[in-house]
Amino acid sequence: MRVHDWFLTAGERGNPASRIDSRHGDGVAWSTGNTVRPLVHGAAYFADLLARVRELREGDLLLFTDWRGDPDERLDGPGTEVASVFADAARRRVVVKGLIWRSHWDRLRFSAEENRQLGEEIEAAGGEYLRDMRVPPGGSHHQKLVVLRHRGDPRRDIAYVGGIDLCRSRRDDASHAGDPQAAPMAAAYGPRPPWHDVQAAIQGPAVGDVEAVFRERWTDPQPLTRNPVHRLADLLRHDDTRADPLPAQFPDPPACGPHAVQLLRTYPQRRSRYSFAPRGEHSVARGYLKALRRARSLIYIEDQYLWSPQVAECFAEALRDRPELLMVGVLPLHPDQDGLLAGTPQVLGRRQALQVLKEAGGDRVAVYGVENRVGTPVYVHAKVCVVDDTWTTIGSDNFNRRSWTYDSELTCAVLDETSDGREPRDPGGLGDGARRLPRELRLALAREHLDRADGDDRDLLDPRSFFAAYAAAATALEDWHASG
Repeated sequence: MRVHDWFLTAGERGNPASRIDSRHGDGVAWSTGNTVRPLVHGAAYFADLLARVRELREGDLLLFTDWRGDPDERLDGPGTEVASVFADAARRRVVVKGLIWRSHWDRLRFSAEENRQLGEEIEAAGGEYLRDMRVPPGGSHHQKLVVLRHRGDPRRDIAYVGGIDLCRSRRDDASHAGDPQAAPMAAAYGPRPPWHDVQAAIQGPAVGDVEAVFRERWTDPQPLTRNPVHRLADLLRHDDTRADPLPAQFPDPPACGPHAVQLLRTYPQRRSRYSFAPRGEHSVARGYLKALRRARSLIYIEDQYLWSPQVAECFAEALRDRPELLMVGVLPLHPDQDGLLAGTPQVLGRRQALQVLKEAGGDRVAVYGVENRVGTPVYVHAKVCVVDDTWTTIGSDNFNRRSWTYDSELTCAVLDETSDGREPRDPGGLGDGARRLPRELRLALAREHLDRADGDDRDLLDPRSFFAAYAAAATALEDWHASG
């Protein structure tokens, strides 16, 4: 396995203005020597984050971006509300800096008020929090990252990247009983919507890359908003409209594992240009295109949307070129009600995308929804892709045009130098090319969705039997429903 066969080179990223690649010195557009842990479900992520934040001390750094942040969302139980935990860190003289999307109005089913309240509590404790609307009209900052740096011990540094916001409804686990602090959703998901999501915990030199992503946005000289009404409101409330300087970035943490990590991003091209991406950046789309062209046996995705025929065409091209290639997707059974593009537009967009895939791959393409044990649909919010158990992504981007062109996004692509080494090795399947992390992630997700015990996955190693196992489970579920 050659890393440059799968990852983008600096030139292929298409954004020489960014320091995301040049900071490496050798010009390589990724880092090696990392350890990446997939944290499946918000409960696992929140517990990990809570323990790490509580360890921070004076002079350490807590940097975060988010699409939505609810100040009262509990990371574990009473007394672990996001605002309280982050504010306590600021009171311990941890450097706490937050960038969150300013958001549209709550009455349009967005989160402007919640995002502002979270910032007020953090700033009252001595942190700094900016509501960032440096996006095109109708766009959003969709990145979800947290970086924790330790002034005296870089071996403890960690970054989190993925699809999980610091907000209500996200703290669910494998039982999928839902977050006790639920946010309103489509009626099909009930009063406490089950929620499926994934975040990556990253340690090693790539932590410095995630921090660089935050710093580029933080130091962007453009105003946080160009809306005169918003600017007047900020002035009257004495809200921060300019970022204070950050302390100098610490040296990157030392190598600690077998994983190569490349950060892929989307930034739109704006009239008031990003200083770090004056022509935008579309390395999310470019990274997927490069990896999909190498797919041979199995593409596995989990996604919130998959509702763009243009994005689906990238998968369709791979399916047409390799008649043995299989594709399995896990999506929400019903669309969410967030924003104005809910309901019918999502249904129609997904139908168009699935038609593109079916025309290219026929019965080699299968897409499923998930239910919990009592038959309530599980809302799939994860953004995961595994190609041939070799290249995998965990991030904030969905498979739609917004995520590939218009909103700000951040995805972690991973290659593992460790061979999986499990038998049987099928010459017609994934064979010796399978890598440990992507295969273990695919199998862990499959065991959950197929309601299997840990270790009950030998028949899932081969792509064809994996494909058949999902089909059999879906048929059994349909029979269960039909029986009443």
